[in-house]
Amino acid sequence: MSKKIVLITGTNSGFGWLTAHSVAALEHKVYATIRDTNGKNAEKAKALSQVENVTVLDVSLTDDTSVKNAVDTILAKEGTIDVLVNNAGITMFGAAESATPTDIQRMFDVNVIAPWRLMKLVLPYMRKQSEGLIINVSSGSGRFSFPFSVAYGASKFALEGLSEGLHYEVKPFGVDVAIVQPGAYPTEMAQKIQVGADSSVLDGYKAIDEIQNKMFSAIGQLFETIDHNPQDVADAVVSLINLPKGQRPLRTVVDPTTGEFVKAANDAVQVEYAKALTAFGMKDLLT
Repeated sequence: MSKKIVLITGTNSGFGWLTAHSVAALEHKVYATIRDTNGKNAEKAKALSQVENVTVLDVSLTDDTSVKNAVDTILAKEGTIDVLVNNAGITMFGAAESATPTDIQRMFDVNVIAPWRLMKLVLPYMRKQSEGLIINVSSGSGRFSFPFSVAYGASKFALEGLSEGLHYEVKPFGVDVAIVQPGAYPTEMAQKIQVGADSSVLDGYKAIDEIQNKMFSAIGQLFETIDHNPQDVADAVVSLINLPKGQRPLRTVVDPTTGEFVKAANDAVQVEYAKALTAFGMKDLLT
């Protein structure tokens, strides 16, 4: 297997941390982005930079200049970027009405616009070399918008919307776009849950507080009864990298609990999607 140049975002914890280690272990050259490497993430950045085949880059994914400088640095050293893994993301729980426009803007800045910023920068090089892989880490919430995580679900819907159409547009140029849909996993992200800034509306939702509490309780029980190993997501990314060009599936579900109904929805939609592309004269893009 040829060694690849792999750019991974959000590597200071969780899926990104595990993915960086797993990909580097295969002797691919990993460029791992972490924000604020001289501040709150200094220890994580130092630890990751000591891993063989990993180079840590300090990048603010919501800043055009920061992202472009990172991509330019990699291209100057390596001449290419073979794989982009858009893993970084933020989440928000609570009554949807509590989210302000600023909250929604921040969610989309990180979960949608930041991945697109990177995709747009790497695609010209991938198309030029007629080979490349973009993996966008979404969620089961990218298929179903669940109550109490509406803003997060909306951002993942948007990320999947970008990914799905792009998958077919760039496939003829030798570039694969793939989506990984993890379920709930006990990662550091779960400890950084954001809530809407407009707390004034919360009194109006007390009637369904118990339902939200039941949801969190159910998730906790699932973690206790079923093995939710975040390494599963890193392994799914590695598997996609290892697959031959053109044979990578659009969506990969990684969820030991609710994954079956996410996969069933994916499969059902894919059948109708193929019919739609065919009806509108785009059948060739399916192959």
